[in-house]
Order: sequence, then structure tokens, then C-alpha cells
Amino acid sequence: MTHPPVAPATPPGGPATPTPGPLSGYRIGVTAARKVEEQIALLERRGAAVEWAPALSVDPNQVDDASLRAATEEVLSRPVDMFVATTGIGMKAWLDAAESWGMLEDLLGAIRAAEILARGPKSVGALRRRGLRELWAPESECFEDVLEHLRGRDLQGRRIVVQEHGQSLSMVAHALRRQGADVTTVTVYRVASADDPEPMFAMIDLIADRHLDAVTFTSAPAVAALMEAAGVVGRRDEVVTAFQADVVAACVGPVTSAAFELWGVPTVFPERSRLAAMVKLLETELPSRGRGIQVEVAGHVLLLHGGLDGPDGTVLLDGVEVRLSPAPLAVLQALLVNPGTVVSRRELLAALPSGTAGSEHAVEMAVARLRAALGTRVVQTVVKRGYRLAVTV
Repeated sequence: MTHPPVAPATPPGGPATPTPGPLSGYRIGVTAARKVEEQIALLERRGAAVEWAPALSVDPNQVDDASLRAATEEVLSRPVDMFVATTGIGMKAWLDAAESWGMLEDLLGAIRAAEILARGPKSVGALRRRGLRELWAPESECFEDVLEHLRGRDLQGRRIVVQEHGQSLSMVAHALRRQGADVTTVTVYRVASADDPEPMFAMIDLIADRHLDAVTFTSAPAVAALMEAAGVVGRRDEVVTAFQADVVAACVGPVTSAAFELWGVPTVFPERSRLAAMVKLLETELPSRGRGIQVEVAGHVLLLHGGLDGPDGTVLLDGVEVRLSPAPLAVLQALLVNPGTVVSRRELLAALPSGTAGSEHAVEMAVARLRAALGTRVVQTVVKRGYRLAVTV
């Protein structure tokens, strides 16, 4: 996998030199707009090179005060039988707005009188801070599980109010109406795309060209925004193919992951929907993808990131990146085909890049440079036969 020196955007706080760690040699894209400094710090502390391109506006949750007030008055116009809270930030914004209008107690009273369902722990927290108590919440945090909870129940004539989570839940409303419910959706805010789309366009190129190992997503709207931008520049199919084959789509939780289902993109997400847990998952997920060859040589851990294909593999020695010129890198790749097996000078000469002087002296020079970079004990000379890696048994 080639890694060009192009970055979609400078991470907050300026570019940083990654420190050695379990993600050394990996290049990871970050699409978050909020808490981005925390996420980038978590990745860079583990050695990753980070490319940042916000998919959404830094202040993405745009509240239309007049529309929200009108929706609140509609909710209060009739008794509510069931109330569904979907996001913590949405509930907080709605209740804060109602307080500013002098309508908070009426709204809390209407919700308190209803059967309250909450999609996840953040919405539960927002409700409880205002003295409201949910009757049920799914462990998965998926809205599909809320619908499953209601499926089969007699909802005929029951009034259900659903707080939307930044994207339209019109399909959910239709599904509930098919069960006979009287559904009112409340749009607290709409998610806005990033103000400057250029960093996202650059990120899309990196994904489509397989120059990233993974991309992280912390919200479903971010997934939608990236796919929309990919469509605008005509690379959506390439992005989908890259995610299906080489680039890991890492999501903070199942709700974000579900946004990829429409595109047939496989994802990974941690059991707990937390930033640190997502980053920790990448520590095991990326090395397990088989994109590198790792061996123990002369008491050191040697990783050729990118495997044996092409001249662009990143070499890590005990987690520290080592830059090799083409000739010593070619020798290392040849020695790694069967680690510990002796490779003759003639075979190593054939493995050297075109343009290298065609003599065994060129092999000796490449081996000397390899030893200078990785340590004199890493490559052993086998008299009259060739060279081998000093693989630790």
C-alpha cells in the first residue's frame, strides 16, 4: 500500500510526529469534527500517522428555533402515550430550548405521563438529568431494536412522539403508522456538512487509492456525508470497493456501523461505544489483516508493513520506523520470503531493483546498508552459500 505525503488537513494543534507504538506504520483517517483532538492524540500516542478531514461542521447541530418551538406546541396540543428519545444532545437541546421559552414544565409533564423509551445511555442521561425515567432502553443502542421492541404490540390509536437524531426518521414513523400509531416526529436539529469540503475530497482520494489503512467514524451522519461527497467527485464506487477490500471502516458503535449497511461495507466496532475502545480495537484489527510480515530476528521484532508487494513497505524495528533505500529493502523482502532460509547472492542479485549494478558487489553493498539500518546481527552471512535472517527460534 503506497503512502503519499499528502494530508487532507492539518490536525488540530499542528502536525505531530507519531511515537513508536502498536499502530506504528499505519496511516489512519479521522472524520470527526467534535472531540477530534482527543481521538488524534489517542491514535498518535500509539504510533499512527493521522490524516484529518471533518465530515461534518465543527458546529454540526443546527437548531431552527422557530420550527422547534412550533413542533413543541404540537406535542403539547394533545396527550402523549409513548415518547422515544434518540440522542442525548438532541434531548438536552430541546429541553434547554423549552426552558428558554417558559415551556419546560409543560413539556416535562407531557413526557412524564407517557411510556418513555430511550435509544441509548446518552439519551437516558439527558432524560434523568431532568427527572425523567425511561421504561426501557436497548442494550445495542440501535433504533432497529426499538422498533423490534414495539413490533407486535397493539399501537392502534396510540400517540407516539419521536425525537429525531439529526437525520430524518420518516421511515421509522411510517413503520409505526403501519401498526396503527399516531406518530409525531420532532426535529431538534439538522446535521450540517463541513463548511470546507476540500479536506474531505482529499480524504476520499486517499481512501479510493488505498493510501489509508483505516478510517474512523463517530456518527452515522459522518458516514452519510462522506458517501455523499464521494458521489460528488465521482469516486463513490471506488471508496466502497476500497472499504470492502483494503481499508478498515472503524466505527465507534453499532449505530454508526449501521449507516454502512446500505453500501455493503463491512465495519468493525467495539463492544462499548467509546473513542478509546475504538482505538484499542484498531491495535488488534490492523495487524490481523495480514498486510505486514512480522518476525523476531536477533532479539528484535521486525515488521515489514505492506508485505512483500512493491517497493513501498514500511519497515518497523521494535515499533520504530526505519527508512530503507530500494536496494536494501529488496534484499530484506527476498530474505523474508522464507525467514531463516539461506538466500544465495545470485538470487539476491536478481531481486535488486532494475538499474542496480549487476554484480555480487551490489548485493554486498545492499546487505551492508541493511545491517547499518537494522543492526549487524539481523542478517547473517553463511559462508559460500549466501545470507539469511537471524530468525529467533
